[in-house]
Amino acid sequence: MFIATLLSAPEKANLDRVTVESLRDAWAGGAAEWLNPGVAAEFELPEVPANRWQVWEGLQRLGVDLVIQPAEGRQKRMLLADMDSTMIQQECIDELADVAGVGDRVKDITARAMNGELDFEGALTERVGLLKGLPQSVIGQVIAERITFMPGGRELLATMKANGAYTVLVSGGFTAFTGHVAGTLGFDEARANTLLVADGHLTGEVARPILGREAKMQALTEVSARLGITHDQVMAVGDGANDLGMLGMAGAGVALHAKPAVAAQCDIRINHGDLTALLYIQGYRVDQFA
Repeated sequence: MFIATLLSAPEKANLDRVTVESLRDAWAGGAAEWLNPGVAAEFELPEVPANRWQVWEGLQRLGVDLVIQPAEGRQKRMLLADMDSTMIQQECIDELADVAGVGDRVKDITARAMNGELDFEGALTERVGLLKGLPQSVIGQVIAERITFMPGGRELLATMKANGAYTVLVSGGFTAFTGHVAGTLGFDEARANTLLVADGHLTGEVARPILGREAKMQALTEVSARLGITHDQVMAVGDGANDLGMLGMAGAGVALHAKPAVAAQCDIRINHGDLTALLYIQGYRVDQFA
């Protein structure tokens, strides 16, 4: 048995009953259940429809996401999350670069790396090099003035943890930022790269080994083994090419507002919903959010 979940952006709440019930009838699905009126609804399916992606494209034009997944085991016991443009709305290195006066150059490299056009490690090394000489104090300034959380993140963490899940923040970004994000949102642990500092200024180098695609996959393997759970019991979420490894390994790999080349390789694509979509696709109703 499978579950089809339809989702809209919570601030728009434009998922209507006609859309849900018309699709349910066309696919001979079960009774529709509203997880949050106007925002999320689901119904059972005996099989994955052959025209799934054609329907998905049509719904995208209406501002609606569609996710189809096996009904069994969809409530996960571990969350593995990327940070930049996933748990927060910015790319931290881009914000640092903007302060350093090299913003446009770094943003171009970041976009190409996240789209899989550049080697992640090489791109990170090049971008960090452009930050050489920046006062370390700028990091705190960026956190205070520029970093904002992705909507739904607090509810996602609190609800999954209240239901026994373990949460890990794993980022190709930097520990100076993951410490703040993990501490604020309540992640159980965090892994990231370390910016090297000397005499109160960034050296333009990052500590080795650099945490990228392979390290994110390693985190999934190590933590799930430590917890005694299978990869099928893990939900991973990210938006960039360096997330594809962990998204492919996880039982539910969610491409959240992802680059097109990344989303195309994932079955779960959230383009309109926020991070609460990760709760709805696990079957949580809005009144069950912590």
